[in-house]
Amino acid sequence: MVFSSSIFILYFLPAFLLIYYFLPGKLKNYFTLFASVLFYSWGAPKFIFVILGTTFIDFHLVQWMSSTKTTLHRRLMLTLSVSINLGLLFYFKYSNFFVENVNTVLSVFGMTGVHWTKLVLPIGISFYTFETITYVVDVYRKIHKPLKNFWDFQLYIILFPKLIAGPIIRYHQLADQIVDRSANETIDDKLIGFYRFVIGLAKKVIIANHMGQQADAIFALDYHNLSSFTAWIGILAYTFQIYFDFSGYSDMAIGIARMIGFKFPENFDNPYISQSISEFWRRWHISLGSWMRNYLYIPLGGNRVASKSRLYLNLWLVFLASGLWHGASWSFVIWGAYHGMFLVLERIFLLDVYKKLGTFISTAITFLVVIIGWVFFRIEHLNDAFLFIGRMFSFEGGLSITLFKGVYFYFGLAAIFAFFVYTRFGQSIQDSVYFNTYTTRRHLAISLIAAFLLIICVSSITAFGFNPFIYFRF
Repeated sequence: MVFSSSIFILYFLPAFLLIYYFLPGKLKNYFTLFASVLFYSWGAPKFIFVILGTTFIDFHLVQWMSSTKTTLHRRLMLTLSVSINLGLLFYFKYSNFFVENVNTVLSVFGMTGVHWTKLVLPIGISFYTFETITYVVDVYRKIHKPLKNFWDFQLYIILFPKLIAGPIIRYHQLADQIVDRSANETIDDKLIGFYRFVIGLAKKVIIANHMGQQADAIFALDYHNLSSFTAWIGILAYTFQIYFDFSGYSDMAIGIARMIGFKFPENFDNPYISQSISEFWRRWHISLGSWMRNYLYIPLGGNRVASKSRLYLNLWLVFLASGLWHGASWSFVIWGAYHGMFLVLERIFLLDVYKKLGTFISTAITFLVVIIGWVFFRIEHLNDAFLFIGRMFSFEGGLSITLFKGVYFYFGLAAIFAFFVYTRFGQSIQDSVYFNTYTTRRHLAISLIAAFLLIICVSSITAFGFNPFIYFRF
């Protein structure tokens, strides 16, 4: 079940909210946990037991770790918990990839490959694994005390607004809200959460779905004779699809959470207006960047290293890990290495070059770099990815496709909202909708717009039939 499905919008969410609002405070967490288990089980009934089992083990390991003062014992509990979670992630997500590569090497030497039954990837395993690690590490670092109630801990891990695709929320950011969020359960919070949910839904359904349909049609073609124009249309469509798909889903998650008293951190901040790849990663999937910085980059030494070469290696390693986190494929590894390379080059000299070129040219160059990177993200096989990039820059005619009706209109919408805050006027509009205090007049105006968008989205979902979610597989 995904947020943009008719069953979620018309049945699950209204029923959940109706019951939630009428329950006394002490029962709300238990009901939300029950709804979260049901939500996950709807799409992956077998794997819910994996989550419930690991949360049981982690809760007790962290309780023991917190209660002991012996450094060695604390480190042992930390290592054991992290090892269990990363072990499960490796088993389900990377074992197929590892065995395939081992078999490839063995075949070169004429040896028989390892027999292996391919595993199905549990939905959202990367997200809830990372959040479990934040819990044990934050408690180990004494940033926050562990939760006393086992059911509260399970709620933190499988809270359904963030379960499938984040944001990846660090434990100390949510711990106090799980215990008591009465201060955030105002009428304003409920309404603003509803607006945010609908805005995210509109991003997903109105823009991302139409861009995705066009992208899928082009990426299904034979790349060898693809015209440059068609290749660019395909990758631009995917560039807008992945942004509005994922940022829209994050908006929906933040909105649902706000409606029930949780305040999630922002996960996107208009990344396509960035003037460097460094800035892009401060704006794109912010919660993943924060996780990588706090739990990988800083433990590696971060900026406090003896030499610049070690600093550059740390950056590169973090982005190799980021690429591999997104998927068990060499194309994802190359995508991470590609972004890591630009981060290093920017530290060496590119940032100074961008300053001399000015805002607009720097933004255009960064956007081009990001677009090329998305080719590796979209195409699984490296040879095909390089072939596609070659067709993009061949500037030749060839195999083309009849574009879907209205695609230029949706390209226009995507471009407008992707670069909307490039001006101060656009930034002020966004702030008034997302962050500023609401007046009665603003509530009335936004509620009418939200109702209109909701009707359009529900109609589109039921009639369009094309409603994928890219990050569902991560």
